[in-house]
Amino acid sequence: MKLKLLGTAAISSALTVFVMWAFQSAPSHSNVKLENARVKVTELIYEPGIPRPRHVRPTDQVIVFLDDSRYQRTDSETGEKTVRERKSGDVIWHNKGEDAPVLVNLGAKPYRTLLIELR
Repeated sequence: MKLKLLGTAAISSALTVFVMWAFQSAPSHSNVKLENARVKVTELIYEPGIPRPRHVRPTDQVIVFLDDSRYQRTDSETGEKTVRERKSGDVIWHNKGEDAPVLVNLGAKPYRTLLIELR
C-alpha cells in the first residue's frame, strides 16, 4: 500500500513539474499581427529568466528586435552556452529546418521581437 501511494505521489509530482515547465517554456506573450497565404508576423515577448524551448524552424524567418536584449543561447549539439546582445532595430535571418536552440532572457525586463515567417 505504501509503495502504491509513493508511486502515485511521484507521478503526481512529475506531472505538476511538467505542466509548470510547459507553461513557462515559451515566450510569455505572443500576438499575431498579420497572417495571410504568404507571411505570418507575430510579436513575441520574452520574460526574464524563462527559457524558450528548442525547436526546428518550420519556415524561413526574419526576426526583428524591437527592444535591446541580452540572452543566453544553449547550443543544442554541444551544450555550449553563449551570451548574445541585440539592439532595437537589429534584424537576423534563419533558414527553414534550422535548429532554434534554448534561449533565456538575461535582462531585468522583458524584450520584444517580431517573428516574420515566410510561407
